[in-house]
Amino acid sequence: MIPIRIGILLYPGAQRSAALGLADLFEIAGRIARDARLAAPPLEVSIIEPPLPTPGPEVPECAVLILPPSLDAPLSPDAAAPLAGWLRARHAEGAVLASICAGAFLLGETGLLRDREVTTHWAHAKALQERFPAARVDTDRLLIDGGDILSAGGLMAWTDLGLRLVERFLGPSVMAQTARTLLIDPPGREQRYYSGFAPRMTHGDSAVLKAQHFLHEGNGREARIAVLSRQAGLEERTFLRRFLKATGFTATDYAQRLRVTKAQELLQFGRQPIDSIAWAVGYSDASAFRKIFLRIVGLTPGAYRQRFHVQQER
Repeated sequence: MIPIRIGILLYPGAQRSAALGLADLFEIAGRIARDARLAAPPLEVSIIEPPLPTPGPEVPECAVLILPPSLDAPLSPDAAAPLAGWLRARHAEGAVLASICAGAFLLGETGLLRDREVTTHWAHAKALQERFPAARVDTDRLLIDGGDILSAGGLMAWTDLGLRLVERFLGPSVMAQTARTLLIDPPGREQRYYSGFAPRMTHGDSAVLKAQHFLHEGNGREARIAVLSRQAGLEERTFLRRFLKATGFTATDYAQRLRVTKAQELLQFGRQPIDSIAWAVGYSDASAFRKIFLRIVGLTPGAYRQRFHVQQER
């Protein structure tokens, strides 16, 4: 059976531990498939470093090319240009491209993210969107599978990407067994479970900033537009327009995210009942709180507490 070749590109600054971890993950998945005597193709992993090879009789084509995360700043356009051209050519030949964390910046330089969804680490979201405005950046999601282009969020999201590729090439049962062997969650997590609310504060609109400071002081409990516009010293319609432009959120959504952030803290470190937490962060209707929490975080309050609760030492 013809093997499936997976290339991992060690561009300047790429995290070698992620590359080696992926190689180990694919090796373990291959062993599981062989032990189960499945009619599945073997996986061959190649670590690729510049100078980049051109596929030919002596260099077989890769079915997938993975761009690992980086421990350094994302590659500049000039540094990425020769690598991006090579990746674009391989994609045109049929290779799937996959990025992890800051690897999305190199992926973006290929020009293949126009009108495509992509994720990266939430801390890189603003920079990635500004650098590639035609891409649709969604850092709520930890893994986006677009078929020929995949992207994964944070530094450790290589496990999610690796398992997704195992599922694609070796099937869901091998993927699940690989996840159990490595004691990691199978794909399905979302990045928003882990990312905090990091609102934009350096937008330069001093009036809006006054309203933001007011909201933060009260954890979003007081969010009436009349009160917020008065804090900003603006007419209500002007305030709403400028707040959205400056922060990227409506004032209501901004306040809800502050309330949910406080609720996450109480769920993680406290023992209060969920209905009491809803009241404490400003919701008189616990059912509405649960719906808003699920929309923003991606988990119910109960599931969030079960996953992230910290046992306090006595």
